[in-house]
Amino acid sequence: MRYSQLRAFHFVAVYGGFSRAAEAMFLTQPAISDQVRKLEQSSDVLLFSRTRKRVQLTGAGRQLLLLTKQLFEIEEKIDDYLDEARAEVEGVLRIIAGSVDHFSAALADFRNEYPKVLVSLKSGNTNDVLNALRNYQVEIGVGGLFEKTRDIQSISLDKTPIVPFAARGMFPEDQKPLSLKELSKYPLVARETGSKTRELIQDYCQSIGVTLVPTIEAEGRETVREIVASGAGYGFVSRAEFGHDSRIVEIPLDKYDVFIDEKLHVLTQRKDLRVIRSFLASVERTKNRPAI
Repeated sequence: MRYSQLRAFHFVAVYGGFSRAAEAMFLTQPAISDQVRKLEQSSDVLLFSRTRKRVQLTGAGRQLLLLTKQLFEIEEKIDDYLDEARAEVEGVLRIIAGSVDHFSAALADFRNEYPKVLVSLKSGNTNDVLNALRNYQVEIGVGGLFEKTRDIQSISLDKTPIVPFAARGMFPEDQKPLSLKELSKYPLVARETGSKTRELIQDYCQSIGVTLVPTIEAEGRETVREIVASGAGYGFVSRAEFGHDSRIVEIPLDKYDVFIDEKLHVLTQRKDLRVIRSFLASVERTKNRPAI
């Protein structure tokens, strides 16, 4: 196995074909094909399934791609180390988060410091964060705390209560605090399975012997907000993510105490990538500043 063979495989997998890989590597398509063929022959593993119109990774190819991503990211770390004194931070920083509320100040600080970096944001729950990090689809994940593992490093952002909310007018403005048992009689709009907010509420209810049965299940905080605002039921949200929406109000509860610890997560082996280090530095600088 040679470095050139792995590099050829990596480019074909990333660019989705031999022609595009050849263009990106400034080589001929036969040269790229020959390198990949030699890699498959020497390892006796089929890495691509080939048809007339497209090339697709096999199961073994997908697993090898995860490894070559690590290999070439280590190469990138070496280049960063050698060039750090003179090079600006640039490229793309991909972030997955349930909400930007918990790190908006850090995001603004980072953009001001490194204007050449394109920040790409996508939404996802805690399970989505974990999967995206491990599959090298993002550099940064923000979500509730999940079980500690060696491959994930987490930094605490803030700890906020999870509160019930409803459309304005669903309850009287002078509504006395309800118990969770009383609230359970109303229709619940719940987050999707995999949401840390939903998991924490379910665990707390189970501990006090109350059952909350969703009448509507919706994916994403914003979707839940819109459904609740329409008057279809009540929902739960972190108070930090409650926002400023005149259509909804917080429901007062009695003897209720559920908090969510929002954390920023990175793959431990990737935390030294320069773009990740730079964003983590922005997080540390802005931790005590109010969100924008």
